[in-house]
Amino acid sequence: MTSTISLDKLNQFIVQAKAATYVGDGRKTKSSRKNSHDLAYQNGDFSYLDSYFGGTDFIGQEVVYDNGEPVWAMNYYGRILQPDKITAAEAGQIIKQSLSKLYEEGRFLGGFTHTVGTFSYTDTSQGNLQSFTGKEWITRDGVKVYELVYHGGMIKV
Repeated sequence: MTSTISLDKLNQFIVQAKAATYVGDGRKTKSSRKNSHDLAYQNGDFSYLDSYFGGTDFIGQEVVYDNGEPVWAMNYYGRILQPDKITAAEAGQIIKQSLSKLYEEGRFLGGFTHTVGTFSYTDTSQGNLQSFTGKEWITRDGVKVYELVYHGGMIKV
C-alpha cells in the first residue's frame, strides 16, 4: 500500500497532525492503552494517533494510517535532565513554541534551532520521512536541561 502514497502529501499530513494535536493543544481522545494520553487527528484518508505515557519523563508513539492501515510511525522518549533549571511545564511551552515555528516551514524533521527567553531549543535528525533518527534538546545558559530521542519511518507489510 505504501507505494501508492505520495510522500509529499504524507509529509504535509504529518505536519498538520502534529501542529493540530500536541503543539496545538488538541483535544485528548479515549486512551488506546491503559493510562495512555492519546491525541488524534484526521484529514481525508489519513488519520493520526499520538499515544504516550508519563509527564516529566515520557515515552510515546505516533502512527499515521491511510484508509485504516498503518503506513508511518515514530517512537520517542523524552526527559527533564535538570529539574532545578527547567520545569516540565516550561519545557512543554518551549517545545510547543519551537515546533510551531518548525511546522510553519512545512516540515517536522530537524536541522532547527529556536530561542525562547533564556532557553535554546535544538532539533537534529538524520534520514528522511521514510527512515530517520533524531534528537531534540533544550539548553539554558549552555547547560542541557531537557532531551528527547526519536526514530521512525514508513511501515511496509
